[in-house]
Amino acid sequence: MKSAWLSLLLGALLPLSAEPKIPRDRNEVRAFRAEHPCPATGRIRGACPGYHVDHVIPLCAGGLDRPVNMQWITREDHRWKTFVDVRECRKLKKEQP
Repeated sequence: MKSAWLSLLLGALLPLSAEPKIPRDRNEVRAFRAEHPCPATGRIRGACPGYHVDHVIPLCAGGLDRPVNMQWITREDHRWKTFVDVRECRKLKKEQP
C-alpha cells in the first residue's frame, strides 16, 4: 500500500519538477548493456521489464555519460532517485555564482 501511494505521488510530482533533458549517447547505454545484461531477462538488447539504466552520479551533477557511471536500478527506485537527484542538482545550480 505504501509503495503504491509513493508511486502515485512521484508520478504526479516528477513531471512538474523535471529539468530540461541532458543529451545522452545511446551508444554508451549499448556498451553498458553489452557488459551488464538485463537482470530480469539476461539479454543485452530489447526491453528489460522492471529495470532502468541509471547514472550513479547524475548527469546534472557532472556525472559522465559512460558505462562506468551506469547501473541497473528498479523502476520504482529509479523514480525516487531521479526525484532526489533533480532536487539536489537544483541546489547545486543555485550555489554556483
